[in-house]
Amino acid sequence: MKIRVGLGSCGIASGGRKVMGVLKSRAKELGINIEIENTGCIGMCFYEPLVDIVTDEKTYTYGFVDDELAKRIIDEHIKGGNIIEDKIIYSTDNEADYEKKQYKIVLENCGIINPEKIEDYIEKNGYSAVEKVLKEMTPEKVVEVIKEAGLRGRGGAGFPTWFKWNAARKSKGDKKYMVCNADEGDPGAFMDRSVLEGDPHRLIEGMIIGAYAIGANEGIIYCRAEYPLAIERLELAMEQAREKNYLGNSILGTNFNFDLIIKKGAGAFVCGEETALIESLEGKRGMPRLKPPFPAQAGYFQYPTNINNVETLANVPWIFSNGAKAYSDIGSGKSVGTKVFALSGKIKNGGLVEIPMGMTLREVIFDIGGGIKNGKKFKAVQMGGPSGGCIPASLLDTPVTYEAINATGAIMGSGGMVVLDETTCMVDIAKFFLDFTCKESCGKCIYCRIGTKRMHEILVKITEGKGKMEDLDELESLAYSIKDASLCGLGQTAPNPVLTGLKYFREEYEAHIIDKRCPAKQCKDLLTYSINPDKCIGCTLCAKNCPTNTIDGSVKKVHSINQEGCIKCGNCLSVCKFDAVNVM
Repeated sequence: MKIRVGLGSCGIASGGRKVMGVLKSRAKELGINIEIENTGCIGMCFYEPLVDIVTDEKTYTYGFVDDELAKRIIDEHIKGGNIIEDKIIYSTDNEADYEKKQYKIVLENCGIINPEKIEDYIEKNGYSAVEKVLKEMTPEKVVEVIKEAGLRGRGGAGFPTWFKWNAARKSKGDKKYMVCNADEGDPGAFMDRSVLEGDPHRLIEGMIIGAYAIGANEGIIYCRAEYPLAIERLELAMEQAREKNYLGNSILGTNFNFDLIIKKGAGAFVCGEETALIESLEGKRGMPRLKPPFPAQAGYFQYPTNINNVETLANVPWIFSNGAKAYSDIGSGKSVGTKVFALSGKIKNGGLVEIPMGMTLREVIFDIGGGIKNGKKFKAVQMGGPSGGCIPASLLDTPVTYEAINATGAIMGSGGMVVLDETTCMVDIAKFFLDFTCKESCGKCIYCRIGTKRMHEILVKITEGKGKMEDLDELESLAYSIKDASLCGLGQTAPNPVLTGLKYFREEYEAHIIDKRCPAKQCKDLLTYSINPDKCIGCTLCAKNCPTNTIDGSVKKVHSINQEGCIKCGNCLSVCKFDAVNVM
């Protein structure tokens, strides 16, 4: 028997380290000798902190573990042998609804193994794919297997992985480089981080296989510096892999040499684009290059370079361990395998999910994600990050495939899925994403640098009640010009939130312009707060909490709001216990 504590970033932020300390100290007090170790995120971030009791027969998972429950786990479950039934959220013979429809390939070890122990990874068949590839296969055969599997890039574009590997393999150069793009910059996205924190050896194994396929002896993991735990565990994993001869010279007794370094990125969103990433690796400002030549021909310091993201490479060991056909049999059409998503926003079960391609958005959001918080209505889901688009409720039965998602006007992206409810203003959310992309533009392309700024300014006007109907035509004109004239994917996709907003929620834009009204009651400049005389009992709470003293009324007398002095902060609404404050 052993105890596992979820210590991914989400678990640590929820108090997981303190829980582990309580478990260890209580076990020591009672003289109990039991292994207590950390693991990564299993995906159920909404239940953190999580604690597993692992026996030879079963695993029992406790959620929302605090100091008191941690002591009870030691006292009652470990020492007394009595399961605390009302605190169990999951067990191997009673699978949680959150898990039932998932199919885990990339995340199969996350939350199961100790990411800081290579022995745990090896015990789960880790590095067996590398051994098979290096001792039994040619580089050409490796590329062929990836082609047969149908693996497509999970960074957003869905480009065939085999094609990139093959192009780099055929390119001539004194050196070649295998690069992992771990610069996960989308707001609401944490898929790559969880893999790096929970199963770093899987990425390393995928990179070794890719490097062998293209003929690279050097590899670089480009990881954002905002992921200190991921970097720490990666560095430890690389050191362990060298000790076991999975990295270094003459790997596993073969004539193949390969080693890795980590390059910390400074958080520039544009460096998620592969040529801007290469510029950053070379010590330059991250700005995209013209293509061709493509990185496979002239990449890092003009040497042939292959770049894949974390999730793409994390699929590779599974494919070689289980076979190309086993992988291609999962999914739908040309979108095969699984896809990892970070569920966030107004959803009950926020966290990580991995689903077979082809599952509908409705199944992901309602069956796995548990639906919308606080009984609100589903309004839209933002896919593809700030460069993605909003898919409305009418398209909830859209299958999660590259082709179907693209057809809606959104993009798959790297896997962010931000759920929006009826309280979300679609103009305001578009303004938020345009603010992000215009600030993150590297400035190289005029349309991206200035066009996104002009679009943002128009959206600000509309949310302030100063918009005109011709502004909508201007937004569309700018959007298509920016898409056509931008060099890289940032500018080419930046207008998507606005275009999908105008396509599916045009009436909401028109309400802001024509009626000077925000239907979702979010745009402060368009709101009016008033007090309902039939409900106000004169408790004075609203007046006491008004920062500008613009609420008049005495005790047990109906209050009123002076509209000229009201700054629309919403304090009166939040403190009123009698539902007497109206917002229009």
